[in-house]
Amino acid sequence: MPQSSNSPYRFTWFDWFCLWYPPGWLILFNRHWQHYHADPDGWNWLEYGLFLIPGGFYLALLIRWLRLGCRLPRPEVSKFDPNYQQAFSQEILTPIVKYYFRGELHQAENLPETGPLIVAMNHAGMSFPWDVLGLGTLLSQTKGWTVQPIAGVSLFDHAWMIWWLPPGWANALGGVRAEADAFEAAVADKTTLLYTPEGLHGPRKGWAKRYQLETFHPSFIRLSDRYQIPILPVVCIGSEFLHPWGYHLKRIAKLLSLPFLPLSPLMLIFALFPSMGVWAMRTRLRYYIQPLDQPSLETSQASSKAVSTYRNAQGLREKLQSQINQLLHDKN
Repeated sequence: MPQSSNSPYRFTWFDWFCLWYPPGWLILFNRHWQHYHADPDGWNWLEYGLFLIPGGFYLALLIRWLRLGCRLPRPEVSKFDPNYQQAFSQEILTPIVKYYFRGELHQAENLPETGPLIVAMNHAGMSFPWDVLGLGTLLSQTKGWTVQPIAGVSLFDHAWMIWWLPPGWANALGGVRAEADAFEAAVADKTTLLYTPEGLHGPRKGWAKRYQLETFHPSFIRLSDRYQIPILPVVCIGSEFLHPWGYHLKRIAKLLSLPFLPLSPLMLIFALFPSMGVWAMRTRLRYYIQPLDQPSLETSQASSKAVSTYRNAQGLREKLQSQINQLLHDKN
């Protein structure tokens, strides 16, 4: 495998092929990591080649497992690496967001000059969180911000992720576990956080409810008030087409410890090409930046403060739902 390097990663014809051939996206992610990091347990070229043929991923997985002595890849404790995040954003995410997802920032005049911020956005798609990664990439390009997304625990720990991507990959890219302590520590550190208040209920809602916001978890309102960090609301249109026509198989997903399990025509293709798990359908991701919001919880009683926090969260949800409805109406 390639040794770690300080030279920039440059797209070759093979990388462009991987970008436009869905089973190759997992190769792109791993090749980029291996350019900057020694990864003796990672995938190799024989296994990459097997990703590209129907059913080949299963053989590649078996070969890698045998090569590692019938064990899992070694766990790696990685910390956030802003330099690697910037390299991954510029060298991998930027081409994907620009040429494939065609990301657009609208109403950019509402962006503040500096952070810290809690960027709160609606979430949909039943797929790898491309709506979140797309917004983080565009904010970094536009304002030069270092943005850390709140990510579901499954992105760090699930068995699929352990085999798909290098151990520590999500940590190195700045992912913050969607757990109370990690969330609060990140807010207290005065970083710019990208947060989806619907949580996993957002992508789970499926195609039928793709434009209906789920209940917002109020924790971000409480932390915004405690640390006096404003909230930047953002509406995303287009994320619903990342994995269209999907229905969440709730019971089977729970049995397999998956955050969600879609039933859709695309799943037949995924069964043949499991490396497509980091891929999503081509769409146009449009982000509409809303005016800053600074909630104020003017009460000292714990019970009343909890009620006020919840009402603030659902009030913001209603504002974003109204914006979504208006944008859809204008589009039609």
